Amino acid sequence: MSSLLVGLLSALVATNPPAAVSNLVTATTGVSVNVPDPNDPVARELQKLMDNDDAAQAEVDGWIRENREFADKGGGIANAELNRRIRKRFEPVRAGYEDLIKRHPSNAAALVAYSSFLNDVGDLEEALAQLEKARELSPKDPAIWNNLGVYYSDGHHGPPINSFHCFEKAIELKPSESLYYHNFADAVYMFRKDAEEYYHIDEPQVFDKALALYTKALKLDPTDFPLATDLAEAYYGIRPMRTEDALIAWTNALQIAHDEIEREGVYLHLARVKLYHAGRFDEVRAHLNAVTNSMYAELKKTLERNLEQREKMAGATNGPPAAAAMATSPGSASTNPPAAKPLRP
Repeated sequence: MSSLLVGLLSALVATNPPAAVSNLVTATTGVSVNVPDPNDPVARELQKLMDNDDAAQAEVDGWIRENREFADKGGGIANAELNRRIRKRFEPVRAGYEDLIKRHPSNAAALVAYSSFLNDVGDLEEALAQLEKARELSPKDPAIWNNLGVYYSDGHHGPPINSFHCFEKAIELKPSESLYYHNFADAVYMFRKDAEEYYHIDEPQVFDKALALYTKALKLDPTDFPLATDLAEAYYGIRPMRTEDALIAWTNALQIAHDEIEREGVYLHLARVKLYHAGRFDEVRAHLNAVTNSMYAELKKTLERNLEQREKMAGATNGPPAAAAMATSPGSASTNPPAAKPLRP
């Protein structure tokens, strides 16, 4: 399931998105690996191993997508069997990392790569242990600090403020890396109360900080569509919504969308913001008419029903459409905070 679709589901129905077919492989988490010298024999061996890792990940992702599609049609295989196949596919990759590290225990890049692999297959405790070893060996590697920040951001490895320090350190060591600002922004957004205490600022200032980090990341990588959507989705958490800023962010995301699926997902977000927070009903209908992909059918129907209700409400009250729409905007009360944003690359 695309991150854009997950964001739409979270925003529209305020419930958890459907679980992945397999619970073995976790979502991408924004970790990174630096291979220092491509001419070094060990580095070349590590790169080949990482390429095999990527190939295995791609194949497994394909299995999960295919099985989800079959399951939607009443077919597919059981989760237990799918997970067995996934484990078997990853066994030679894991063995390769373990062999390389056994022969070169002081190679920090190998430890980081192995940690990333362990994270992807859900062995989080061992992934963190390998990463801590790598930091001891190479304390000035920004990728290691970034990856530690990602792990501490899961809320299960100590206070989330640890992640703030790690991301700050990664940015200090490599201020030109978009990924580090992106992950830092995600952490600040997710752990707003911790950010308030750590930086001695209030919630609106926390949102400002997260938005500034997203904006900096996007300036460094202006074609990163998932990053652009993360920035735009952040506005859902702000009360009252900064409507025009949100629409600008979604419009910018639309301009760098890669295909119709991404574009139509943005149309739905534009429709949602204009429906619930601006009352621009004609524009909402135009956006919805542009959505034709079946994967968005239910979300489109939900917005169409809500559009009809709000148009009737606006006509009944004879008041400004925007006022009538915002009076019943979902999540308009400050007691309804947004769902946590997952870290992503």
